[in-house]
Amino acid sequence: MNTAELRQKDAAGIKDEIKALQKAHFGLRMQKATQQLGNTGTLRTTRRDIARAKTILAEKQAAK
Repeated sequence: MNTAELRQKDAAGIKDEIKALQKAHFGLRMQKATQQLGNTGTLRTTRRDIARAKTILAEKQAAK
């Protein structure tokens, strides 16, 4: 997800996005553990997307 798209969402929307990303990351970790994941770079991408969403959420909460 793009940073601009995340900034347009409200706090509840960002929290939902974080939960979805964490669920996807868990699935990727399980695929890696069972040797089914071909592209391990997706783990890095989802981890960074989660961090990006959490950062934007913290910025929104600090601005209140």
